[in-house]
Amino acid sequence: MRFAPWALAVAAVFPAGPARADTPPPSGVVNLGASASADVTKDQLTVTFSTTKESTDAAVVQSQLKQAIDAALAEAKKVARPGQLEVQTGNFSLYPRYAPKGGTINGWQGTAELTVEGRDMPAIGQLTGRITTLTIARVGTGLSRELREKTEADASTEAIARFRAKAADYAKAFGYTGYTVREVSVNANEPPPGIVRPMMMAKAAAAPTSDDALPVEAGKSTVTVTVSGTIQLTR
Repeated sequence: MRFAPWALAVAAVFPAGPARADTPPPSGVVNLGASASADVTKDQLTVTFSTTKESTDAAVVQSQLKQAIDAALAEAKKVARPGQLEVQTGNFSLYPRYAPKGGTINGWQGTAELTVEGRDMPAIGQLTGRITTLTIARVGTGLSRELREKTEADASTEAIARFRAKAADYAKAFGYTGYTVREVSVNANEPPPGIVRPMMMAKAAAAPTSDDALPVEAGKSTVTVTVSGTIQLTR
């Protein structure tokens, strides 16, 4: 992983208005901030499949949706493995379709979804070519919980080290012998979901075939940890 350049902010703390006689203004107090970023390759792929059925009979729509989901589930469960390739059903809805005039029900429409996600991107990509009863609705890439936590821990260690180093530097620069931490906070960003690649969208729009595998381009994600706080310079 690569740590990006970091930024620091420092400012002396002064009271906003006249201080009370019995409350002397703080002396030797400094606000300080440091951050560290790490670029890592995304290791998790999420693919959501869906299908839409229509009929004048609600029971027919429900039956067709169930058949489509059952067939896709059977295919996915053949290769399912915890953490590597996991499958779960999603939205299953059925609603009436109304006539343009009169507002009477003239049919039924329903949708059903199935989501496959995990770290085994090649296996998920191959599975998309074997699921023929559903089409790809959404594709996303991201960090698994394990990789995100490890990356945040590494970036936190780096950011804290930078915070402490700068605190010591400022203490020395202002003629103090050291410092104590008055308050501090450590915050990590949450990487947004990956954007669907154009080639993936082309695959999603096409009719599935048994030999079609989803092209996978995971890309990278940046995890940033920021440490900010107040230190008291000491003699």
